[in-house]
Amino acid sequence: MNTLKSKLVLSLLIAISPLLIFAQSANIKGFVYDKNTGEACVFANVYLENTNLGAATDMNGYFNINKVPAGEQKIIISYVGYDTLVQKAVIKQGQLFSQNFYLEPSSVILEEALVSADRREKTTQVRTSVTKVQPAQIKRLPSIGAEPDIAQYLQIVPGVVFTGDQGGQLYIRGGSPIQNLVLLDGMVVYNPFHSIGLFSVFDSDIIQNTDVYTGGFSAEYGGRISSVMDFTIRDGNKNRFAGKISASPFGSKLLLEGPFKKFEPGKGSASYLVSAKTSYLEQTSKYLYGYIADSLPFNYTDIFAKTSFNAANGSKVNLFGFNFRDQVNYGALSDLNWTSSGLGSNFIIVPDGSSVMIRANLSYSNYLISLSDANNVPRSSEISGYNGGLDFIYFLGKNEFVWGIETLGFKTDYVYQNSIGRTLNQRENTTELAAYTKYKINRGALILEPSFRIHYYASLSDVSLEPRLGAKYNLTEVFRVKFAGGFYSQNLIAANSDRDVVNLFYGFLSGSEAIPDEFDGEPITHRLQKSQHAIAGFEYDITNYWELNVEGYYKNFSQLTNINRNKLYDDTPENYAIPDYQKKDFIVEKGAAYGMDILLKYEHNRLYLWIVYGLGWVNRFDGIETYSPHFDRRHNVNFVGTYQLGEDRSWEISARWNLGSGFPFTQTQGFYEQLPLYGNINTDYWQLNGDLGIIYGEINEGRLPMYHRFDINVKKHFDLSEHSRLEISASVTNVYNRENIFYFDRVNFSRVNQLPIMPSLGINLTF
Repeated sequence: MNTLKSKLVLSLLIAISPLLIFAQSANIKGFVYDKNTGEACVFANVYLENTNLGAATDMNGYFNINKVPAGEQKIIISYVGYDTLVQKAVIKQGQLFSQNFYLEPSSVILEEALVSADRREKTTQVRTSVTKVQPAQIKRLPSIGAEPDIAQYLQIVPGVVFTGDQGGQLYIRGGSPIQNLVLLDGMVVYNPFHSIGLFSVFDSDIIQNTDVYTGGFSAEYGGRISSVMDFTIRDGNKNRFAGKISASPFGSKLLLEGPFKKFEPGKGSASYLVSAKTSYLEQTSKYLYGYIADSLPFNYTDIFAKTSFNAANGSKVNLFGFNFRDQVNYGALSDLNWTSSGLGSNFIIVPDGSSVMIRANLSYSNYLISLSDANNVPRSSEISGYNGGLDFIYFLGKNEFVWGIETLGFKTDYVYQNSIGRTLNQRENTTELAAYTKYKINRGALILEPSFRIHYYASLSDVSLEPRLGAKYNLTEVFRVKFAGGFYSQNLIAANSDRDVVNLFYGFLSGSEAIPDEFDGEPITHRLQKSQHAIAGFEYDITNYWELNVEGYYKNFSQLTNINRNKLYDDTPENYAIPDYQKKDFIVEKGAAYGMDILLKYEHNRLYLWIVYGLGWVNRFDGIETYSPHFDRRHNVNFVGTYQLGEDRSWEISARWNLGSGFPFTQTQGFYEQLPLYGNINTDYWQLNGDLGIIYGEINEGRLPMYHRFDINVKKHFDLSEHSRLEISASVTNVYNRENIFYFDRVNFSRVNQLPIMPSLGINLTF
């Protein structure tokens, strides 16, 4: 026992020795802000003159430089668009020097600046399979109506497949929506997209940053097996009352923000932000787009509010809440409604006497969706619960050590009736607890980021051990190779099947014990869904303005759980002889996704180009046959271009063209008369009129026609005053009126298409 204790103590000392060593040396830490607005300067370059010591600020403007020698040091801070700040400081041995810095916006912006914040981050961060999205990038896309939307931008991210304008969802490198973790300032958001696939629930004007991980993400993220979308919302204006009003045939928006306590350098501040947007497309489409057979049945309302409290030393507290609503009436097809609401908080603490940063979040949310189809078959799903986390970040020179804990609990309530009247339901409470650690090691040209997560699923009494690794090697200043991979797990199950072609209903279920005991002749040892990722690629800065990013990926979905649409019998003792696939609520599958994504980007002066090509394969095996899920798109191309005109660049033209090969679908082999016997063998079937029965072919053996769409937008802005700007935009969606298929009505033998050509005029006023 003493030997075991000695080993544990020795292991602990080895693990924390880097922290003890750095604790003995001098440190310089602080925040870098815009002197006028108080906004954080993200990825600013902070270094000490005549040394190789330095750091880049994070998303909060925070930096920490370790192992600083005693004596007078000259701190230099540079940031694109701002005057370089130089400040002297006398550093004592073992001292923790803490100070905030305020940069003045430059009167002359050097467009030829070769070192951008983005490029600086690429050489110091692994960033494999990650796309960073900021508001300026979103605005470069053709806006539909008066406002650009993050949902439209996510559709052009490498590795993302979008299934359509109506009821469309995002499928990320072979993962279905249920396998994508969506976070809003640390809160889990269960459905971020409206039923009309052109709009998200988020106001793009309030987004500070979005990190889209298409795979290979580190241990700080868990509970999903495919991808992560991490949204960060900015603070409200700290200096003055401001806002924005916009309107178009699609909808309108109101944004208001301002200070409770104005920002002053060296003092605390407080601000608020309120955003509300709504769609009235169902009403306006009857008059403006009357050539569409049915009016566009989409309505939604999104409300979001946030308050921020900032201390003088950089610590801060955020409180926020939202209510998102979606309503669709597809007439004979279905009526769908969902509501999502939540309250959340997060805070950052930077103790004056320590170099550690503490982050925490706690939130509660609820999501309820219900659908009634033409046969009045009920279907509803509700999930509600909390999630919270606490982590500690240690800045060790160019290295970084993070450890944290995370917990969440939720209740699911699901009711569904299949085509033979068999009811499926689930009411369950579950709790999850996780701990994780990550260590970024910077060794000159080599950057390593090993991480580890242990995740406990209480309702299934299952523990998942998940090692992960990210790596990058800077072969030259302009050419870098990279890798990411790891093990992943999740508990949530989709309330729709991967075999469904039109997924209007987006509900959630907890992981269940009601799955088969074996799969493909092998016993099933756990009830979780699991995957393993391996991603490798390179980045090449071809010139100062051309960038090339190439990644190959492989995702092994070693165990998946899918709802059993073919359940015929109850899972009771008297039915023990019935095969599992006919009586279990869920079936088990496995599958794989693999392919390659290429991104070519140009940005200089007035011109911006973004060209993406994706090549991918996705398959599933259900124990009997191998099939392609409905989102298996072989080729996917996106081309985006933006050009600014006029001496003051007040005109802007943007265009997007998307091309995608056809999705799989199950073909119809024939029809027959289906006689309802109502469970009674004495039914006078010879006197009944039967229903139309359909004989289906092999699962998804057919391919739909190719999808392509061209959108264009022209914008003109007028500067009315120092803070006021009027912008008018004219856009055309689906310029050449391509008839892209939505679905095929087998019974009426008619084709239903996606959105036709739709011109729009929008106006917005910023003040």
